[in-house]
Amino acid sequence: MKKLLLTACLPLTLLTCSLQNQWSVDLQPTAAGQAPHADANAALQALRDGNARFVMNRLEHPHLSAARRTEVAYGQHPFAMILSCADSRVPPEQVFDRGLGDLFVARVAGNVVSDEVLGTLEYGALHLQVPLIVVLGHERCGAVEAAVQGGELPGHTKSVAERIAPAVQEAKKHNPPDLVEESVRMNVKLVVEQLQKSQPVLAAMIQQGKVKVVGARCDLDTGVVDWL
Repeated sequence: MKKLLLTACLPLTLLTCSLQNQWSVDLQPTAAGQAPHADANAALQALRDGNARFVMNRLEHPHLSAARRTEVAYGQHPFAMILSCADSRVPPEQVFDRGLGDLFVARVAGNVVSDEVLGTLEYGALHLQVPLIVVLGHERCGAVEAAVQGGELPGHTKSVAERIAPAVQEAKKHNPPDLVEESVRMNVKLVVEQLQKSQPVLAAMIQQGKVKVVGARCDLDTGVVDWL
């Protein structure tokens, strides 16, 4: 009887495994711990799918098991890098429904680029061979609001606003109904361009087709990520 039950359950088990591992070829490490890196388009689609689950509240919470923790303890193979704002409402792993070892994340107020952030992304591109960089801004960004309002800011917060200021000035040229929202989008656009032109590492890798940089903006009310 036990043998018959096992035989009957086997097709269902195989089907379940197949559905759960639909990204295994591109995004999962092999048994030897070496991940065949996804191309940028496959990585981007995985992020789109994860965000759709987040928006619909159908989270799968992949790669959060003890087995996954053990699997990545001595090596990481993320399939995408996210340069995002430090805002507590837009954690990339939750927004894209991903787990341990999936995303290489750099978070800083206003998703701006400093030498340290740039070095972090270069490390991901060169040493981890991550094919995709996403610059993720978001609705009602406090750092952007501060840059729009202007005035003297305390301490090192001034440096963040100064990096966002060019986006605000560019946004003003369009006479938008919502200057903060337009500045958020423009800031993402300018950071994407900054990364694309960054010498000597990223610009060369982008030209060679090894890395792709895209911009995105997360809606705080709906959770939807718009790809800019």
